[in-house]
Amino acid sequence: RATRQVAAISVKLAQTGKDDYGVTPKMEGKDTGDWVLIDTGDVIVHVFRPEVRDFYQIEKMWLDGGETAAPQN
Repeated sequence: RATRQVAAISVKLAQTGKDDYGVTPKMEGKDTGDWVLIDTGDVIVHVFRPEVRDFYQIEKMWLDGGETAAPQN
């Protein structure tokens, strides 16, 4: 829930990608820790603070025209 947690999760994911799969991912946003994007080349991972995720609601990009997003817990 905190910027420090978002940054730590992102660093761990990037390190796992490097150690286990031999890819060196590019990372954006780690310094601020609100929203970190990790790009491995084949997979993109977004790590958000809950408030930032609620604000941007990127899940809506994948909804069909008549669908509504499921409620968040």
